[in-house]
Amino acid sequence: QVQLVESGGGLVQAGGSLRLSCAAFGRTFSSVAMGWFRQAPGKERVFVAGIRWSGLIYYTDSVKGRFTISRDNGKNTVYLQMNSLKFEDTAVYYCAADPRGSNWLLPEYNYWGQGTQVTVSS
Repeated sequence: QVQLVESGGGLVQAGGSLRLSCAAFGRTFSSVAMGWFRQAPGKERVFVAGIRWSGLIYYTDSVKGRFTISRDNGKNTVYLQMNSLKFEDTAVYYCAADPRGSNWLLPEYNYWGQGTQVTVSS
């Protein structure tokens, strides 16, 4: 059974930092894209950052320069380092692996984690 397990969420003041981790169990994801999405209350789940097997990385505009995605294929883990956090970054953050189609910015992945809450106080 394939599982993605996120950790690292929490409560932080604006301007602070958090590091999210997503560990994959049950199969190796080194050859597929992995991404981070977030969903705020009452809003749709949206793309935050993604990394392909080739190393190609993409960020949504609102987090560029503040968030960094990385992966450790040896540990089958992807990370999201979040710096200079803002109130509007508050959301449940989801890890995803193996996009179904060619547009890896859409929340259409085969595998999802359970989500981890990030709350930024202003």
